Amino acid sequence: MFQIIGIVVLIAMVFGGFAFTGGNLTPVLHALPHEMLIIGGAGVGSLIIGNSTRELKALAAGLAKVFKGPKFKRQDFLDCIFLVIRLMKMLRTEGPVALEPHIEAPESSEIFQEYPRLMKDPVLIHLITDTLRLVVVSSGTLHPHAVEEVMDNSIKNRSHHSLQPAESLQNLADALPALGIVAAVLGVVKTMGSIDKPPEILGAMIGSALVGTFLGVLLAYGLVGPFAHRAKQVIEADLAMYHTVKQIIVASLYNHPIPLVIEAARSGIEHSNQPSFAEVFDGMRTR
Repeated sequence: MFQIIGIVVLIAMVFGGFAFTGGNLTPVLHALPHEMLIIGGAGVGSLIIGNSTRELKALAAGLAKVFKGPKFKRQDFLDCIFLVIRLMKMLRTEGPVALEPHIEAPESSEIFQEYPRLMKDPVLIHLITDTLRLVVVSSGTLHPHAVEEVMDNSIKNRSHHSLQPAESLQNLADALPALGIVAAVLGVVKTMGSIDKPPEILGAMIGSALVGTFLGVLLAYGLVGPFAHRAKQVIEADLAMYHTVKQIIVASLYNHPIPLVIEAARSGIEHSNQPSFAEVFDGMRTR
């Protein structure tokens, strides 16, 4: 919602401010479709050249995130803490044999099924089950630091792929001013071909050519650049969920007391999504 408001404010202030100060919008609006065709088409072409089909689909999903915001809400973080702490408690009190059926078939586990929203994220579920499977098959011989290293690599790999849409958008934003210059140069070439025309016609053609430079800069710093920044914010906010899982598992493997495990889980969560200590601690008593 805020993004739509921002776009409206941007357009209103730029074009409205130009008109308010006495500028004539007619030449700008006349040139806008042609310049947009060149700049926008070149931008899309550069994205196709520089990305695979999978990355282009991820880019479309990244753009959707700009408007939707993070998919994980406060309750999701709370549920994740409850889920992983319950699994680690089962490992500690009942042993690997009791835990194994849950991590091998989470879709049929009564524990996992209590958290249907988390089950919709296969990456999150695989991070939990793959890590705990590693602990189970090692029969407790793995040092917690080794488990932490494996999880760090997994999260790092996930972060790299998740942030690619934001990076692609930023690359496009960096290229748009230059593509605007390309459109402007083509406009100048067109103008030079009509050098015998009257000054008022030449002036209008030169003004149209300059719209290309204006449009490239506006799109880069007014739209695509902010889109890239917002996409990165949203993606990083969702990645915090995976760090929460890591903190709980590692702290539990070190046999830290439950209050410290809870604080380790809460420490990396953004304040707006961070459940209180009492909320987590009291919630665990009912489970």
